[in-house]
Amino acid sequence: MKVLWLFAHPDQRSLSGALKTEGLCTLEAHGHQHRVSDLYAMKWNPVVDAADYDHDPADRLLVGPASERAYSDGHLSPDIAAEQQKLTWADTLIIQFPLWWYGMPAILKGWFDRVFVKGFAFGVTDPVTGRPQRYGDGNLTGKRAMVITTAGARAATLGPRGVNGDLNDLLFPLQHGTLWYTGISVVPPLLIPGADRTTPTAFATAATRLHERLHSLPTTEPLPFRHQNNGDYDDDLLLHPHLARPHTGPAAHYTAPPPPVRG
Repeated sequence: MKVLWLFAHPDQRSLSGALKTEGLCTLEAHGHQHRVSDLYAMKWNPVVDAADYDHDPADRLLVGPASERAYSDGHLSPDIAAEQQKLTWADTLIIQFPLWWYGMPAILKGWFDRVFVKGFAFGVTDPVTGRPQRYGDGNLTGKRAMVITTAGARAATLGPRGVNGDLNDLLFPLQHGTLWYTGISVVPPLLIPGADRTTPTAFATAATRLHERLHSLPTTEPLPFRHQNNGDYDDDLLLHPHLARPHTGPAAHYTAPPPPVRG
């Protein structure tokens, strides 16, 4: 594999930092290549603005068209272009972050906001049908991704009956609405629960689980998201009625129930 490890935690001495080190050592031991985007260490700017696209600030900023022009003309901010080059090189994306307020840290959201611009990550159409290529198709099709997240909560509370909600539902905006939208296949996430109460034994167990998941990553079945353009959705991008029942919400957009998240 050629792995881009996208890391968002402010302290290298954290559990997240230790797991990143373990993960990179595992990749090296198995002969995989890797590059790292450590967003806090890079002091990554998460804020979209006109300077990203060499856009005149006196003119109204329409982010979609401006980013598409800058991408096609080679005028994107150098930090954005560098991250796009890393992702183009990679066939696998590891996204590692602590689960904060049911989502990813703002700095990581800002990486997607600035790097996944129109023309690079989305905004392409099928030349034959004219349909947008997204949700399983697009410029990033062929790549795969895995989310690694630490959480202070216990594993059961991030399950289907837990007070915090099912982890795959919490990650749906990232796994389905960002990664799958751009064509990236997403394997089940790796949850490391009880992060604030980790013991040496618990860390050893977490490290073993991480090693196993990285070793099997190339052959792991991805989450069974529906493709937009395979006939499951009508022209208004609504699921056909016989497919939408009995499920609504995120569950309706899987062809089969996703595997339970194990903590």
